[in-house]
Amino acid sequence: MRALVTGGAGFIGSNLVDALLDRGDDVVVVDDLSTGRLENLEAARERGIQFHEVDIRDADRLREVFAAGPPDIVFHLAAQIDVRKSIENPAWDAGINVAGTINVLEAARHAGVGRVVNTSTGGAMYGETETIPTPETVEPRPMSPYGQSKFCAERYCGWSSRLYGLSTVTLRYGNVYGPRQDPLGEAGVIAIFSGKLLQGGRPRIFGDGRQTRDYIYVGDVVRANLDAAAHPEAHGEYNIGTGAEVSVLELVGALREAGGVDADAFEPEFAPARTGELQRSALDVSRARAELGFTAQTGLVEGLRKTLDAVAAEAA
Repeated sequence: MRALVTGGAGFIGSNLVDALLDRGDDVVVVDDLSTGRLENLEAARERGIQFHEVDIRDADRLREVFAAGPPDIVFHLAAQIDVRKSIENPAWDAGINVAGTINVLEAARHAGVGRVVNTSTGGAMYGETETIPTPETVEPRPMSPYGQSKFCAERYCGWSSRLYGLSTVTLRYGNVYGPRQDPLGEAGVIAIFSGKLLQGGRPRIFGDGRQTRDYIYVGDVVRANLDAAAHPEAHGEYNIGTGAEVSVLELVGALREAGGVDADAFEPEFAPARTGELQRSALDVSRARAELGFTAQTGLVEGLRKTLDAVAAEAA
């Protein structure tokens, strides 16, 4: 099978590229390297992937890449993921996440692609809601332009399916963490905290630390992508998380355990809460379990241990 991964030099994308190669796929990567890193693809390039440095806002160039060797499936992960930057410049954010997604869908349609697996957000999608864990049936009410642009991109996937019959499915991720993680985005706190722990520093918590998120290991997210690709009958949006709320204070405790440090070590310092930050977030993953056969398998401490090992190896 020939797979094309947009954003394939990024944190999640490069892990997905490795998994596709492991199962024997012919892999093409599209990335503009604005946040992705070629180092993430070093081993993959030795294994024969095709790499194209292309911005998904460049519709003509994108169509050329798709047409040169039409893929059977597209995993669309290229995106602007920084919530704070989206608030500062919502039009720029939409230009990448909305217009860029339209360009990917159109390139896929013209190339005769069989299926598009789109990446979205669960953590930033639903806004403040009393339904925790939150199912896909809850009306999205994003608090950030980033969440809003991702919601709009989802709707364009549905439009492309209705009008042209393009097979699309969207995965709404929780807060993804793991090896190669960039400190951008909400889950980037784990990358930041991991570095602090290994350097003997202290984690900084904004607010009282009781705010919760649904943290999911990148290896589980990769499996979710492969599961979505393997179920062509699955359409619409699927939450991809663990279903468990973890507070920032609990995260610090789990990092202590994963890093093998004393209970009184790695004490946080506190800073004022950030405006507009969600207080609670966890995803109901019942639909993904029932229709995709997906269940997250990596426990938090296990995943954090793998992440710390990767951060330490990279720093060595």
